[in-house]
Amino acid sequence: MANKTILVVDDEKDLLDLIEYNLKKEGFDVLKAENGKEGIQIAKEHNPDLVLMDIMMPKMDGMEAVEKMRSDDQLKSIPIIFLTARSDEKTEVEGLNKGGDDYITKPISTTKLISRIKAVMRRFDETEEEVNRLDVHDLSIDKDRYIVKRGEEEFQLPRKEFELLYYLASRKGKVRDRQTLLNKVWGDNIYVVDRTVDVHVRKIREKLGNHYIETVKGVGYRFKE
Repeated sequence: MANKTILVVDDEKDLLDLIEYNLKKEGFDVLKAENGKEGIQIAKEHNPDLVLMDIMMPKMDGMEAVEKMRSDDQLKSIPIIFLTARSDEKTEVEGLNKGGDDYITKPISTTKLISRIKAVMRRFDETEEEVNRLDVHDLSIDKDRYIVKRGEEEFQLPRKEFELLYYLASRKGKVRDRQTLLNKVWGDNIYVVDRTVDVHVRKIREKLGNHYIETVKGVGYRFKE
């Protein structure tokens, strides 16, 4: 779970700090927000891997925040876990229907909370298992041969351009920030800068056209849905 970022949205500062401390001990990066409105703003800026969302908060409660996230193209695929003192079945069902992927009631031990977070993340990672060939829009992307085809036209991209294209295409419609792309395509232990991603996207566009990879201003890139 290294390099995964979790956004914790809760108006209890002491609880925020406690969760942050324990998540960081597990190797997660942590973002914090104190209401739903602020949570959505931070999610748009940083594209976290998972959101831990309280329900009863000022300015915008968790239910409304999740509903707005699920209707936003940039945020709709982020896993969301409700963490709330509301333990009644009606609220739990409503939360799951709004788009929550899990529903946890307070109080809960940090050990159990982290276990539930990891379980949801594993579930989402499994849905992104890679296959050796992708057929997206009018492109056929063959990972075994490192070849991209469009009809009878064949493109042989340099290794990192191909891997960047493949990574984005296999997560069609999902926004990935530059740091995530650097980690996934170039690896954690190789020193490259954010600009490296921009250069490779530009080269891919020069060869395949501008209409496959979209720029999400201030965030990163996504393969067109």
